[in-house]
Amino acid sequence: MRELVIDGRRIADDEPCYVIAEIGGNHGGDLQTASDLLRTAAHCGASAVKFQKRDNATLYSQALLDRAYVNENSYGDTYGAHRDALELGATAFASIRETARDSAVTWFATAFDEKSVDFLVEQDAPALKIHSGGLTDHALLRHAAKQERPIILSTGGGTATEIFRAVDSLGDCPHAILHCTAAYPLLPIQANLRVIPALREQYPQTVIGWSSHHPGIALSLVAYSLGARIIEHHFTLNRASKGTDHAFSLEPKGLQTLIEDLEKARIAMGDGAKRFYDSERGPIAKMRRVQTAEGLKIVG
Repeated sequence: MRELVIDGRRIADDEPCYVIAEIGGNHGGDLQTASDLLRTAAHCGASAVKFQKRDNATLYSQALLDRAYVNENSYGDTYGAHRDALELGATAFASIRETARDSAVTWFATAFDEKSVDFLVEQDAPALKIHSGGLTDHALLRHAAKQERPIILSTGGGTATEIFRAVDSLGDCPHAILHCTAAYPLLPIQANLRVIPALREQYPQTVIGWSSHHPGIALSLVAYSLGARIIEHHFTLNRASKGTDHAFSLEPKGLQTLIEDLEKARIAMGDGAKRFYDSERGPIAKMRRVQTAEGLKIVG
């Protein structure tokens, strides 16, 4: 049976959909904003909130760190200064951990490199996310798999062979696979949601999910109907905020609607056995003809 347990929460076909509010860098490097996003996502009913962690000095080349980066979404004059401004440190993550506990929501983060894996383990993150760029980073995958906690693997930009090799690198580590298209924002024509049932067939013991970069919720409802049991959406308090991800993120009303509609979809799926409901009795009596002495009549 395909299932995954994160922070005591079981994720499976017979459970409510696991919804991750991807905060990412939408906090703009500000702990108060990060905390507000966390609490609001929890209030909306998110199963988890997700941040990101990078060790910029080892992840990027010096040439890239020194490159000029001046635009409306920049937090520094160079790309390195911009990235450093968006990083939350140990004190911030300790506060996030406490806020998540008080808000009764799970927190974890994407680790972009081995040092970030180690950092998140030190912060007692109950799960690790590997981003789409890490799909072919087998050193990172193997290091994350040694940490004795579940891994969620995104597959944007990947081929079926690359997914297979990544899963092989994870070995026996409990994990889920998220279908993803690494386009920001995502156009519906690029979603290719039929990959979800294909992944379910290829990996029958693995929870399959969907990481969306689409600004609406319709594609995620389709993804759920096709078998995605983890749905990840970027989350913001205001789409007009400074930053590259806000425009395709869900605001609180959108996140709440998504969670409510996913639960309606789960209930509406039923069990596949055709049956007669009491609520149909009256309408059917008014529509179905029956044999009478006078012939076929509607007698309801």
